[in-house]
Amino acid sequence: MDDKIYVNRPSLPPLDEFIPYLEKIWESKWLTNNARYHQELEDALEEFLGVKHISLFANGTLALMLALQCQRITGEVITTPFSFVASTHSLHWNGITPVFSDIDPQTCNLDPEKIEAAITPKTTAILPVHVYGNPCNIDRIKEIADVYGLHVIYDAAHAFGVRLNGQSILNAGEMSILSFHATKVFTTMEGGAVISQDEATKRRIDYLKNFGFAGETRVIQPGINAKMHEMQAALGLIQLKDFEANRQKRKMIFDLYSRELAEIPGINTMPEMPGVTHNYAYFPIFVDNKIFGRTRDQLYEDLQKNGVFGRRYFYPLISTFPPYKGLKSADPTNLPIAHKIAEQVICLPLYASLQIDEAHRILELIRN
Repeated sequence: MDDKIYVNRPSLPPLDEFIPYLEKIWESKWLTNNARYHQELEDALEEFLGVKHISLFANGTLALMLALQCQRITGEVITTPFSFVASTHSLHWNGITPVFSDIDPQTCNLDPEKIEAAITPKTTAILPVHVYGNPCNIDRIKEIADVYGLHVIYDAAHAFGVRLNGQSILNAGEMSILSFHATKVFTTMEGGAVISQDEATKRRIDYLKNFGFAGETRVIQPGINAKMHEMQAALGLIQLKDFEANRQKRKMIFDLYSRELAEIPGINTMPEMPGVTHNYAYFPIFVDNKIFGRTRDQLYEDLQKNGVFGRRYFYPLISTFPPYKGLKSADPTNLPIAHKIAEQVICLPLYASLQIDEAHRILELIRN
């Protein structure tokens, strides 16, 4: 039995619950290309998430790449350096220049008040990320986008099931992108989705993810193969049934961490955002070494020595990687908050099957 504790572990259903789906897939001989479970999962997710149009993908990175293609984004796009590198890679693969802007120290999301200073005549869009599932300031970002005539596409990889004042944050912007990777709160092993605001946009996305085919013999644009297959979709249908129960299990650990860590000087946590129905995807802590007495990396290594494998999400910043560090916007003096947060953060283990005694052990290690 592995006694190591990792930052994320998928909450998989019993195998005997999955086998009937596999048997039906084998019987049908229809393994991909918009088959039965693919269609059922799209319908179920639209209802569950409160969105009108969803397109399933093989993974979230392809979903984001094709969303940018669909909206014909070019030139420069303002985005965050504090995210998983796929956010910026998706721009690069589309021939788009990323322009990094600094983040808000409370939410770790793009700071809307820094966005306007990054706009140039080449700017065509804003790509914000709902970091840790915390909603961006969607109203302020929309105001800025409307004034300057910019597209807004949200990387919502962390934000499955998150609501703000009772409404899904996935309806913000022109499109939102989800990831269903194994580390996410809702998983199809690999997988992702694009949320569109109208039927015509969904139709374009569905063409793009299937080589550009619009019918049996007609290709209307140079698409790619980014389809979700039936086994992914089947796992998604099973996962969806357990999502709310798993959310409550994660919340229990989340609340325990919040209470106990508030008493440890030098360990800071994120303030609760009013009006947010969270998915409890991540629990980041921020280590102030001057007060705590040890650096973030010392604590990170101490935890690992004791079998607790957190993650420094997101360190290093995307703007420090070789493909991007030469950009003018990647200059550290342009991103002081992002650099500070990246040097302090550790995401603690948080998943539905994490036991209370394991969480207490993690807390005790931090105290000591």
